[in-house]
Amino acid sequence: MRHDSITDDSPYEDIPDDLDLRLDNAMPNPYAKALRKHVTIRLSVDVVRYFKALAEQTGTPYQVLINSYLEDCVAHNRRPATEWA
Repeated sequence: MRHDSITDDSPYEDIPDDLDLRLDNAMPNPYAKALRKHVTIRLSVDVVRYFKALAEQTGTPYQVLINSYLEDCVAHNRRPATEWA
């Protein structure tokens, strides 16, 4: 059944009314495991607090923000500024 706001001059007029868009029959991405690696990491409370606050501001999950930051470090070959004892 079409939504009332879709008119005949809509760009969606060619979509069949009976098109099944439910995700319960969706196929899993066969490449997903190659793209991500599940890890457990201990972070300081300040780091988690920082990224969670940034997540609130941006509407992006904090884990995605942490991953994006780390990917940027890899892309630019950044090294930690910490002096190891």
